[in-house]
Amino acid sequence: MKDKPILRYTANERSNHWAVAILFFMAALSGLALFHPALFWLSHLFGGGPWTRILHPFMGVLMFVLFLGLVIRFWRANILTANDRLWLRRVDRVMRNEEQGVPPVGKYNAGQKLLFWTLLLCMLVLLLSGVVIWRAYFSQYFGIGGIRLATLLHALAAFVLVLSIIVHIYAGIWIKGSVGAMVHGWVSRAWAKKHHGLWYREVTGEDRSDSHIGKKG
Repeated sequence: MKDKPILRYTANERSNHWAVAILFFMAALSGLALFHPALFWLSHLFGGGPWTRILHPFMGVLMFVLFLGLVIRFWRANILTANDRLWLRRVDRVMRNEEQGVPPVGKYNAGQKLLFWTLLLCMLVLLLSGVVIWRAYFSQYFGIGGIRLATLLHALAAFVLVLSIIVHIYAGIWIKGSVGAMVHGWVSRAWAKKHHGLWYREVTGEDRSDSHIGKKG
């Protein structure tokens, strides 16, 4: 029983995550093709310029809708707590893989939580600004000043989103076992206890007496 792995993500949660990931890369590549002439060659991945312009906004909307599925599932687990704030102050120890003095965290650590809310904010900005500049359906309802502002916000939000996803991928590779959890859904008990102590005690029912933030270090 002590060696039995722990289910971290269900099949539905994993499918949702990978669908969002695929749509993100498709929207990012098509967006880059439309962003600068030097990158227009990327439009060949989508059947040429006209099809890229048609598909890009639909892929973006679908990505946002599916991401909302993840938000509905995980927003409660991504609320910052007192332990998270202390974790952030001691993140240098986390980077050195030193566990002493680092408070235990729930299903997600503070870095993952901040990334979660950054992704949501970026996607909201992309959705709203994208509607304004969506020529086929909505841009005629907005003035040129609003369209220019929306275009700028769209590019900035996309830039931050891409950087955030790069950090997300790097962190997933850096913490051994994280990628596997999103592939097959399971993590070892040792992994859960080391990286997400509060969540480990929650799902296993083990003693939580050392979960307070007053631990010295």
